[in-house]
Amino acid sequence: MAKILVIDDQRSIRNTLKDILEYENHSVELAEDGEQGVELFTANKYDVVLCDIKMPNMDGMEVLEKLHEKNPDAPVIMISGHGNIDTAVEAIKKGAYDFIEKPLDLNRMLVTIRNAIEKKDLVTETKVLKRKVSKTYDMIGESEPIAKVKGMIDKVAPTDARVLITGENGTGKELVARWLHEKSNRAGQPFIEVNCAAIPSELIESELFGHEKGAFTSAHKQRKGKFEQANGGTIFLDEIGDMSLPAQAKVLRALQENIVSRVGSDKDIKVDVRVLAATNKNLKNEIEKSLFREDLYHRLSVILIHVPALNDRKEDIPLLTDHFKTIICDELGMPQKSFSDDAIDELKKINWTGNIREFRNVIERLIILGQENITSDDVQAYARPMN
Repeated sequence: MAKILVIDDQRSIRNTLKDILEYENHSVELAEDGEQGVELFTANKYDVVLCDIKMPNMDGMEVLEKLHEKNPDAPVIMISGHGNIDTAVEAIKKGAYDFIEKPLDLNRMLVTIRNAIEKKDLVTETKVLKRKVSKTYDMIGESEPIAKVKGMIDKVAPTDARVLITGENGTGKELVARWLHEKSNRAGQPFIEVNCAAIPSELIESELFGHEKGAFTSAHKQRKGKFEQANGGTIFLDEIGDMSLPAQAKVLRALQENIVSRVGSDKDIKVDVRVLAATNKNLKNEIEKSLFREDLYHRLSVILIHVPALNDRKEDIPLLTDHFKTIICDELGMPQKSFSDDAIDELKKINWTGNIREFRNVIERLIILGQENITSDDVQAYARPMN
């Protein structure tokens, strides 16, 4: 059931629309002129507005503009007995969802209302999803170490400089990579992530550079690699310290010449890709052990960003707690819980070897198992896995 506002100076039309729409199980409110319509619209939330174009005290186009200023997402369907193509085009340009001429075709009107409601619901769902995604990828913290990382991102993101992101497991290296992309000029282009540690060494070249049909036993069709998929955007090579030496050589060529070639092909493919990489390993030690190419290291590390461990920024724990608590309660469909000051103090005492990843898991465990107001007793009882 939708809530609909009808603005029309003709009582017979208002009442007819009200009867029809209420028969369709909608809730309907009526306004006899533009001023009353704007007043009602300001005071209430409506799913759809039906508005006559020709009214004595306020032109329908003026009403449309005022409604659009107050809520640009509310669908407004303009109706008129004196319409023409120019009027319809003007109404759509000013933000109307649709234009229907009088005498009204009731079937068309009902279909238009249904479509308008579906579009409004889709817009609302999209905004909610975007807020959730934004919250998920927020970089939470005001400590000096995390402020330094944020400052580096702001300086480096607008450039095409390659960045090597270092830090322990679970610190949020992927988050830094995502922000570098989102704040860059490539933000509207693909962000392609490759977990180099999760791909078998014999498949990493095919994954990165693609392959031709028949290049190897299971190559049943041609496949674009991650570098091609990221063309125009950003590729993020996570855990690059685990990449095989042959694959490193090919990545080096891609960085030097902006060219890749698929497995089983001699054809060069030009790519325009910004490369971000991350590792939890000390690559200089890996170079000494001949496990990582020094020339590739220097190509990747134009800019170095080190993501601090949670143990090095425990002053951010109150903000992180509030952030994850809100997200997790929403995800679980639970009422929001609170954390007492002594619970926060207890969280600060923990040695967070798993960093932010471990911290989020602990907050989720506390929300599920703890009281409505989570205390230090809950933290002591549930912050570590039970034996």
